[in-house]
Order: sequence, then structure tokens, then C-alpha cells
Amino acid sequence: MAAIVLCLFPDPQGHAAPNAHAGDHPGCERVTARQCLELALAAMGGERKLAAITNVQLDIAEHRELAEQSYQQAPFLTTYSRVRRSVDYKLGRVAETGQNLWPESDFGSKPAESDYTFVASATGAVVRGGKGDTPGSLSMIDAAREVLALSPERLLLTAAATSDLHYLPAQTLRSTAHAVVAFQWRGNPVEVLLNRYTHLPDAMQTTRSFDDFWYAWGDVGQRVYFSNWKLVQGIEYPTTRIEERNGLPWRSAQVLDVKFNTPLDDNTFAMDAKAAAQSAKSTGWRIPFDVTKRITLAPGVDLFQGPWSVTIIRQDGGVLILEAPIGPAFTQGALDKARALYPSLPIKGVLTTSDSWPHIAGVREAVAAKLPVYALDLNLPILQRMVAAPHTLHPDGLQEHPQSPIWNSVSEQRQVGVGENRVVLYPLRGESTGRQYMVYFPGRRLLYASDTLVLESGNKLYDPELMHEVVQAVQRNRLKVDTVYAMHQGPVPWNEVTSLVSATLRDASPD
Repeated sequence: MAAIVLCLFPDPQGHAAPNAHAGDHPGCERVTARQCLELALAAMGGERKLAAITNVQLDIAEHRELAEQSYQQAPFLTTYSRVRRSVDYKLGRVAETGQNLWPESDFGSKPAESDYTFVASATGAVVRGGKGDTPGSLSMIDAAREVLALSPERLLLTAAATSDLHYLPAQTLRSTAHAVVAFQWRGNPVEVLLNRYTHLPDAMQTTRSFDDFWYAWGDVGQRVYFSNWKLVQGIEYPTTRIEERNGLPWRSAQVLDVKFNTPLDDNTFAMDAKAAAQSAKSTGWRIPFDVTKRITLAPGVDLFQGPWSVTIIRQDGGVLILEAPIGPAFTQGALDKARALYPSLPIKGVLTTSDSWPHIAGVREAVAAKLPVYALDLNLPILQRMVAAPHTLHPDGLQEHPQSPIWNSVSEQRQVGVGENRVVLYPLRGESTGRQYMVYFPGRRLLYASDTLVLESGNKLYDPELMHEVVQAVQRNRLKVDTVYAMHQGPVPWNEVTSLVSATLRDASPD
């Protein structure tokens, strides 16, 4: 990862700086932690008023940094959303509808806008669709739990209901000393930073694991800033919420309108019980390796195709694993399959061809297995950080049995192995593919194009720029290719792909 990103992650817990007088509790001198919390409750309007909020309606504009899958590292691409959220605190339900603007969408044929609706509780979630409810994701359940317990109007009430409320050393935030009260929530430590002058909660921070793309980072430091306070129905309410994860400013949400205690329609929160129950049973990113969709690309070259694909390559003297995506369980399944296919051959290494988090989330398992990892030179910093990231909350193999990584940097053309299934690694170095390398099988005239190729309906290329850069790299290196495939695309005749690229270039002509 580029040096700028290293600066964005100075502290894996993402905490504010300790105050020089850490034994003090600024603004709460000579009072207990619970009395300090009572001052904060009073500053927001009073515990009675906050507890009387049974529901809230929010209109929100937000943006999020696509740290997990931007074509380049920081500054990242940004996705924008307009969200309307209804929260029923009395029955513990959240309903959300929104429209996303996706920056990596194609022009014209694939609009950037997409709508969604989901309903969630602390125990289940559904996605609303034209054909009814389908199971929601674990991240939706996680988001609902956070809204119901840690949103600005509930945070102090959640703290007050705990039996372990206590002080932590003071911290300085935005050049102002803050008292810190802390408690446990769902097994995670939560800290609330109270402004010494106003007693309002300026920030909340915790260390936890997530069920979204941050799953790959294990124990993640989360800090949420509350600001732009406004008086709403007698309540001091922060209309801006800025979230950092591992020190990276990740998401910013601006409340455009808020209403408390409006009449609710139960239909807004209705969930198909079967779909909601199924959502809670999901394994999330702990996806097992699927051995059923096997395509033999050439003798000894087997593609195991799925939402994220892995290729097992038999060479003279050993086996290579092409890609280690998803997470430890998935990658362990791929390694087990390779050993079952070729029990007499050692696994010589793992090839990881990009920096997208879902594509590299299994590299920790390769390191735990003491396997050499072939990675693009530009991606070594992010891989080094991911391998070093603590996973104490949900220990994986590397957390339980630490190993030193064996990195093989790919900075230029590099051959791995010999024989008919030898491979040559070529950095792409394009504007949109600069963080990827392609894998060429000279003896098979076969090309793996990393994460650059997807054929959409109508036989159209997703983001033709990506394959345009691959074609340029193939021409630059004078490779002879008959077949190409990629992380999310099975084998396709090379001439078919080049024809599609050529057609796009003709269409793009301003003449």
C-alpha cells in the first residue's frame, strides 16, 4: 500500500491521543463515572426525555470511501447514498430505504443509481424485493444492533443501563481534553468521550470485528465523531456522524431531517419470518471452499469457479494456488483440495494478484501454512498490514500460530515453475489496473487476467477500460493468447474479448 495509507492507520485501535494528565477526568473532577454520565445526559436534554424517544425518522445524505476495492489506493473512490431510516426503539426494529450512487458503474447501459430497502432487528434481517423478502446479511443485523444501542439518542442510555460503567484515562480530541467513560456492549469495550466544557458526547470508540468488508482486518478500531449539534424537540442532537475505522476516515453521514415519536406503520417493519431466521444463520464471509464447480482449463490446471475463484496448478515438483480470497476458511479449503488432488506434491506457493480486500483476505492462511506468497510490489504494504492485524476477537490460524511471511515481490516479469504449466507473472501497470498482475501460461496460451474481465448480459464488457489495459499489456509483452479468464469470469476465447475491446474503441471515437 502507498505510504499515504500507512499514515492513515497510525493506531490499529483508532483511539484519540491520551491527555497529558491521564489521571484527571476533565469536566468531571471529583465525581464518579456515573455522575459524569448524568451530566452528559442532562446536557443532551435529560435522561427522561431521551428515554421517552420511542422512534425516530431520519433523512440522511452520506458518503463512504471504497477502501476495499478502489482501483488505486488513497485517496479512494467514493460512493454516495441518500438514506431514509425509520427506527422503532420500543420493539427494536430498523427499516431503511436508500439510493446508492456507485462510481465504478458503466455509462449508459448500467446506471450508477441503485435502490434498496431492508428491515432488520438484533436477530434477523430481510431485503425487500419485487418478489418478496429475501434473507439479509449479517452486516445488516450488525448495523441494526449499532443503531438501536449506540446511535446518539441511545448511546448514553445504553451506558447508563450497564453495571460496569467506569472511567478510563482522559483523552484529547480536537485539542480539547475529554473525560472518558467506558462500558462493555455485546462483549466489546465502548468508550464515550465527553467534552469537558459541554459534557456532550463528542465521540464514541470501540474495538470490534465487523461482518462487512472490514471482516478481513480482524480487530478493528472504530471511532465515531458526533458534531453539528442542533436542538430537536428539546433534545441536543448531533446531525453529523463521521466514522473512522483503523484511523481511516471511512464514512460521513449528514442528517438532513429528524423527527421523534411519529406514528408508525407496522407494515414498514414487517419481515418474512423464515427469511429473517435464515439471515441469522448465515456464515457471512466465513464461506467454505466450493469444489463442485470445477473446470479443467488444461491438464493440471483446474479452475474452481464461484463468486470468487481459485485455480490449482500442478507443476513439475509442486503445486501453485492462484488466489487466496474471502478468508481463512475458504483458503484452507483450497489448500486441502490441492493436497487431496496431488498428495505426493508439495504446495510451492500462493499467487495473489490484486489488492481488493475480498481477494486478499485469505493470505493470512497462506502465511500460517508457511507458504511463499507472490504479490505485486505495490501491494506488499497492505498485505504486510493485513498479516500483522490482530485477530484476537475471532482468532484464525495465524493468530493462534504466528508465522513470519515469505514474500516474493512481483515488480517485473517473473517466471514461477517449469514445464508445460509454468507461469509468468506480468504487472499490468495501467491506470485502473496498476494494483494487479496477470498470470500467463506460455505452454497453454492461457491468460489469467486477475479482476479485469466480466462479461455482462448482451455479451458486453464490464468497464472496458480494464480489458483495454490488459490487451495493451499482452501486446506490450508480445504474448500469444488463445483463452482468457479472470477472478469473476470463466474461460473466454481471447479473440472474442479483443473484438469487444476494439468495438468499444470504435464506439468511443469523437468522430
